[in-house]
Amino acid sequence: MSARVSRILLLAAVAVFFTLVALGNLTDYGSNFAFVQHVLTMDTTFRSPALMWRAIDAPAAHHAAYALIIAWQAGTAALCWWGAWRLWRVRTLDPDIFEREKRAGIAGLTVGFLLYGVGFIGVGGEWFAMWQSQTWNGQRSAAIFLTLIGLALLHLCGAERGQGQEQGQA
Repeated sequence: MSARVSRILLLAAVAVFFTLVALGNLTDYGSNFAFVQHVLTMDTTFRSPALMWRAIDAPAAHHAAYALIIAWQAGTAALCWWGAWRLWRVRTLDPDIFEREKRAGIAGLTVGFLLYGVGFIGVGGEWFAMWQSQTWNGQRSAAIFLTLIGLALLHLCGAERGQGQEQGQA
């Protein structure tokens, strides 16, 4: 298997992942909504008075945050699918063309990485002290997702063998 096909397949794998996550969140809204609600209300944390001012108790804000997460996941899936399609179309063409067509895929992987890195680990884990919860702590899952997305991003961003070297140099 060529490195190009490998890059396309890993990008498509992340697209499948985000498609399934967004679809699951839409078709089984209540399951992960409960997660968002508990994280934002901080009701299963240590309830330290120094942190509890951060808690959000408004149900409308919980639904808005969950809608944003689902939209982000769907947007990530769309960008990754678009990127995989663009790369598939040019998989046999010149390296410069293939490199240029990586943009949509890189964007998709980057926004997906940011969702779990900033959204779940940073905001959820630290700002809303999700790490303190025995029940509603999504940091381990977020770390797994970050690993999948990060490896795909690193592989996609990698230069092709021989790219960037001047012709005739050893």
